[in-house]
Amino acid sequence: MGSPSASDSAAQTGRAVTLRDVAQLAGVSIATASKALNGQPQVRATTREKVVRAAEQLSFSPNTLAQGLITQRSGTVGLLTSDLEGRFSIPILMGAEDAFGSDQTSVFLCDARGDNVRERHHLRALLSRRVDGLIVVGARPDARPSLGELPVPVIYAYSPSDNPADLSLVTDNVGGGRMAVDHLIRHGRRRIAHITGDATYGAARDRATGALDRLAEEGLALAGDQIWYGAWSEAWGRGATRMLLQRDPGVDAIFAGSDEIARGVLDVLHQEGLDVPGKVAVIGFDNWNILAANARPPLSTIDMNLEQLGRLAAQRLFAAIDGELGSGTETIPCRLITRESTAPLD
Repeated sequence: MGSPSASDSAAQTGRAVTLRDVAQLAGVSIATASKALNGQPQVRATTREKVVRAAEQLSFSPNTLAQGLITQRSGTVGLLTSDLEGRFSIPILMGAEDAFGSDQTSVFLCDARGDNVRERHHLRALLSRRVDGLIVVGARPDARPSLGELPVPVIYAYSPSDNPADLSLVTDNVGGGRMAVDHLIRHGRRRIAHITGDATYGAARDRATGALDRLAEEGLALAGDQIWYGAWSEAWGRGATRMLLQRDPGVDAIFAGSDEIARGVLDVLHQEGLDVPGKVAVIGFDNWNILAANARPPLSTIDMNLEQLGRLAAQRLFAAIDGELGSGTETIPCRLITRESTAPLD
């Protein structure tokens, strides 16, 4: 029989895993393991990765790792996203990079593409580079799994962590829904409908909640007698608008859950000869400028302040690096962008 492995030996004795165990599993000396975990430049990248993998496999104490990884500031941070090509992650990353740049902090940007294995690989790589902290940006505004306890502070942006002990920054979708309907009401609209996206998205449900709350405050019923949930697409905007007009031809305003949906809404209203905004006002959500500003007429919409969210995430990370890491969820308010699609009734 062969000799017991480092993990077997630790498990049998009930003792805590040590640096010696990590070195044994990685097949290197204790000195090399220590240098690898401390980010010393004389260690080859392949050796460093082998040591970090061994430490992770053995659940080597993050607190012990921290003693080596945070002996001094590196002046670098990691931005880990799951959707680098996405419409919503890019402005968050731009805001964060602006804030980091003003402090002359170098940024390592990694795209996990929604793949958990790839995300763990990038996480190991960032830690091996001795980053001072991490911002994690999700692809959709729903809770994501926490990365757990790490040797550096982590801020979650857009997609909150499912662990309330983590610090997450999110946009106020309930407040955004209220804001959209309030704008329509203040412009004299009373038959307001809501066409939105996938009901499995928390953002869709939250925006609907805000809209319904504001209607209830005015004693107004939802035009069409239902929320029209569907795809986040122009095609769904067109289809839902046709169904809505059949059910409630007296509708005088439509709150669309995204600017893409709103563009489909506008298409059908034009086809039906219903003047916008004279007969029906339309407001979207997201302030996707290429869609909203180039719509006919230009589209009023709700902006999620994503660049500001990114800047705040960077500021919170700086504070956490200085030892002031908060917890819970911080909500960033939306803002109203008014254009010609919601002019007041005469």
